Amino acid sequence: MWNKTAFPMGNVNKKADCLRMVCLCCFDESFFSFQGHCDKINKTRLFGENERILQAAKKGTVTDMELQIQVAQAAKKIMEIQNNVSKVIVGKEAVFRKLMAAFLAGGNVLLEDMPGTGKTKLARALAASIDAEFGRIQFTPDLLPSDVTGLNIYRQDQGVFEFTAGPVFCNILLADEINRATPRTQSGLLECMEERQVTVDGVSRRMKAPFFLIATQNPVETAGTYPLPEAQIDRFAMQLSMGYPTMEEELAIIDRYKSDDPLAQLEPVCTCEDILQLQELCRRIYVSDSVKKYLVQIIQATREHDGLAMGVNPRGTLSYLHCVQAYAMIQGREYVTPDDVKELCVPVLGHRIISYRAGQSGSTKEILQGILEQIPAPTEEWTR
Repeated sequence: MWNKTAFPMGNVNKKADCLRMVCLCCFDESFFSFQGHCDKINKTRLFGENERILQAAKKGTVTDMELQIQVAQAAKKIMEIQNNVSKVIVGKEAVFRKLMAAFLAGGNVLLEDMPGTGKTKLARALAASIDAEFGRIQFTPDLLPSDVTGLNIYRQDQGVFEFTAGPVFCNILLADEINRATPRTQSGLLECMEERQVTVDGVSRRMKAPFFLIATQNPVETAGTYPLPEAQIDRFAMQLSMGYPTMEEELAIIDRYKSDDPLAQLEPVCTCEDILQLQELCRRIYVSDSVKKYLVQIIQATREHDGLAMGVNPRGTLSYLHCVQAYAMIQGREYVTPDDVKELCVPVLGHRIISYRAGQSGSTKEILQGILEQIPAPTEEWTR
């Protein structure tokens, strides 16, 4: 059945929409080759418009069809992960989709919210859903960089130094209350976040793949904290907030947790190898010239805005591009639309800019929303 919420059709290109409908409606676990998929297409009858849809599908190239099939499979797999995580986290589907976009784009996420809103639960549920190794560090003022990365310990009986890996050597790392550690300790994560490696005593060691850092911080309790430097904040692909649950969501939380914790019974629905394949697929999502120009115009506007002391740098531009590619794939599309760019503007760019009104809550968000209103979105063809 076609799910308009999970895979919005859009009124962009009828041929591409028909192709994507065929891919999503025909997909099941029994075929994995393009030829087998074509056989299914030839036998499919859809909504009384089967002939028109099939003719549109046959006009597509093999490469386009293969990509659409792969995107359909990817969107289905991501939906399975979301449904699995929703057994633990009530609501917050929009937050999860953005979190997954950052993950699949190869980035990291900063979760800034009140204590007890489900940040740790979300990270643990994601790790359990993809059968990933989970690590957690509680950042405190006395934490040392070696407590994060690991260190060489001298084995007297063997007369050699032996490396003891730190908690960063995992797939999904939760850096809880990262701003409570000193800048020296915070800097121990920079190489992990950017180069996906750790260097100790001149020896570099690769991180496990995939690697995803979810850092948390409390936005109101600032006593005894060390604000993250701009150079480190810029290495987070997105800054997200869970927010408080609604009345209906909180009642559902009570019912779900009144007897036991559903996290303990959570089973994986995919593997880390699946995630690596999804990350590779993201880079094949098509971005038209008009959408690329629209994205860069937004970036340029942050650098020229009178209310901003610092705009978005080129690293932020690339992170923005990769995130919208992943977000489009999560929506079941093999191409990016201007709506994807708008949706991720504040999560991706909001923490990368510095406002002259930095002390005023929401000022950067208001500036970015104003930029989006001033720059007209492209209306040209967005597909290949």
